[in-house]
Amino acid sequence: MYKTIDIDREKLTIMGVKFADLRTLENTANAIGTNMFEGFEPTKELIELYLEWKRDSISEKDFISRLYSFYGK
Repeated sequence: MYKTIDIDREKLTIMGVKFADLRTLENTANAIGTNMFEGFEPTKELIELYLEWKRDSISEKDFISRLYSFYGK
Protein backbone atom coordinates (compact mmCIF):
# COMPACT_ATOMS: atom_id res chain seq x y z
CA MET A 1 0.00 0.00 0.00
CA TYR A 2 1.28 3.46 -0.93
CA LYS A 3 1.90 5.81 2.00
CA THR A 4 2.41 9.54 1.80
CA ILE A 5 5.60 11.16 3.02
CA ASP A 6 6.09 14.65 4.42
CA ILE A 7 7.31 16.99 1.68
CA ASP A 8 7.58 20.72 2.39
CA ARG A 9 8.49 22.62 -0.76
CA GLU A 10 8.67 25.96 1.07
CA LYS A 11 11.17 24.69 3.65
CA LEU A 12 12.81 22.40 1.06
CA THR A 13 12.45 19.28 3.20
CA ILE A 14 11.43 15.67 2.76
CA MET A 15 10.68 13.91 6.05
CA GLY A 16 12.52 16.75 7.79
CA VAL A 17 15.68 16.37 5.67
CA LYS A 18 16.79 19.72 4.22
CA PHE A 19 17.61 20.03 0.51
CA ALA A 20 19.74 22.70 -1.13
CA ASP A 21 17.23 23.60 -3.82
CA LEU A 22 13.74 22.84 -5.11
CA ARG A 23 14.94 20.97 -8.20
CA THR A 24 16.93 18.45 -6.13
CA LEU A 25 14.03 18.04 -3.71
CA GLU A 26 11.54 17.37 -6.51
CA ASN A 27 13.85 14.97 -8.35
CA THR A 28 14.43 13.05 -5.13
CA ALA A 29 10.73 13.06 -4.24
CA ASN A 30 9.86 11.70 -7.69
CA ALA A 31 12.46 8.93 -7.39
CA ILE A 32 11.26 8.01 -3.91
CA GLY A 33 7.63 8.01 -5.04
CA THR A 34 8.37 5.76 -8.00
CA ASN A 35 10.20 3.28 -5.78
CA MET A 36 7.44 3.37 -3.17
CA PHE A 37 5.10 1.84 -5.74
CA GLU A 38 7.53 -1.09 -5.79
CA GLY A 39 7.43 -1.45 -2.00
CA PHE A 40 10.27 0.86 -0.88
CA GLU A 41 9.63 2.43 2.52
CA PRO A 42 11.76 5.57 2.90
CA THR A 43 13.08 6.70 6.25
CA LYS A 44 14.66 9.95 7.31
CA GLU A 45 17.97 8.11 7.79
CA LEU A 46 17.92 6.73 4.24
CA ILE A 47 17.17 10.14 2.76
CA GLU A 48 20.03 11.66 4.78
CA LEU A 49 22.35 8.88 3.61
CA TYR A 50 21.34 9.41 -0.02
CA LEU A 51 22.07 13.13 0.23
CA GLU A 52 25.47 12.48 1.79
CA TRP A 53 26.33 10.17 -1.08
CA LYS A 54 25.04 12.60 -3.74
CA ARG A 55 27.10 15.41 -2.18
CA ASP A 56 30.21 13.19 -2.23
CA SER A 57 30.37 13.44 1.58
CA ILE A 58 30.88 9.67 1.88
CA SER A 59 32.48 7.06 -0.32
CA GLU A 60 30.50 4.42 -2.17
CA LYS A 61 32.00 1.82 0.16
CA ASP A 62 30.74 3.69 3.24
CA PHE A 63 27.36 4.21 1.55
CA ILE A 64 26.98 0.47 0.96
CA SER A 65 28.22 -0.33 4.47
CA ARG A 66 25.61 1.95 6.02
CA LEU A 67 22.89 0.46 3.84
CA TYR A 68 23.85 -2.96 5.17
CA SER A 69 23.62 -1.60 8.70
CA PHE A 70 20.01 -0.58 7.98
CA TYR A 71 18.92 -3.73 6.17
CA GLY A 72 21.48 -6.42 6.96
CA LYS A 73 23.34 -8.43 4.34
